[in-house]
Amino acid sequence: MSSPLIMVGAGHAHLIALRGWIEQGYQVPPGSILISPEPHAWYSGMMPGMLAGRWQAEQCRIALAPLCDATGLTLHIGRLAHLDADNRLLELDSGEQLRSTVVSINSGAINPAPPDNDQSLAVIGAKPFADLFHYWQTWQAGDSPEKLVILGGGAAAVELALALQKALPRSQLTLLCASRLLAGHPAGAARTTRSLFAQRGITLHENIAVTAIERGSLRSADAPPVAADAVILATGTAPAAWQPQSGLATDKAGFISIDATLQSTSHPQIFASGDCAALAGCPHSGVYAVRQGPILGANLRAQLQGGPPQLRFEPQPRALALLATADRQALACYGPLALRSRAALWLKNRLDTDFMRSLQLDCPPG
Repeated sequence: MSSPLIMVGAGHAHLIALRGWIEQGYQVPPGSILISPEPHAWYSGMMPGMLAGRWQAEQCRIALAPLCDATGLTLHIGRLAHLDADNRLLELDSGEQLRSTVVSINSGAINPAPPDNDQSLAVIGAKPFADLFHYWQTWQAGDSPEKLVILGGGAAAVELALALQKALPRSQLTLLCASRLLAGHPAGAARTTRSLFAQRGITLHENIAVTAIERGSLRSADAPPVAADAVILATGTAPAAWQPQSGLATDKAGFISIDATLQSTSHPQIFASGDCAALAGCPHSGVYAVRQGPILGANLRAQLQGGPPQLRFEPQPRALALLATADRQALACYGPLALRSRAALWLKNRLDTDFMRSLQLDCPPG
């Protein structure tokens, strides 16, 4: 049998779409499914704060069953392994096959890894967060690595380095950036971060592209090997392995090409949003995925009711970035401006808790 709708993943856009349907009293057609690898969705904006001890795990994740129950979806625990876009046939990692009339994909992305790896080190992706969370629990229990290396130079890598330095004081942290630190942010943000790293004993190496993990070390063409006991990947985004083989139109990197209605440019019955998708002018960022949510919800509803999607997502040219610094302050970046302050942390806390509250069914939004 074919499901009317299969939603793959519980990313920010899907969560906001579900919340909108609940507010509107909309029920999806019977037999519709939400596929998720686990029964909770982690909110990435609060993850560094949780690692640093500012939040508890239950404050940072959303139970999916109540949202599904309220919208008529069936929650199906599994992970997409293959998609035949022409036939809208989905195969899960368990081998189970599902077919759908309409598919919506909001399954996130993975972190690129060094191309050569002899498996001599534990390599943990920051995405999906559940994997890092399990390692963090083990490390908190007293088995933390002596030498912990984080690969990446963006906001996620910086927040993770500062949070884990606070959480794991016995570990020596090193951050290796393939380019300049915080290259997509104002120059002042990088200066502030370098100062914080120096104060907290975090080793920073910029412009080092790691190409191999070999005999317990990270190797590059332009620098001596860096020894490690574990490696965390916070290296930006890469598409899941099934995406380039799905038959969907993709960009050069393998992300699903979509138009402003959030439909696949090659298969209009398939929608994609968030980090798995590529839309001109739209960065891979949770801020933009959240703002796609209402557009996605409205357009999916129109498609399921037999009408053409009408709403278009227009990404804003810039967005406020708030980076937690594992203390009583946060670093705010907007356009060319960067400022670290207590007010920035207050604003970040407010935005994060309001977002989580909006997804609790016993609380009003915002």
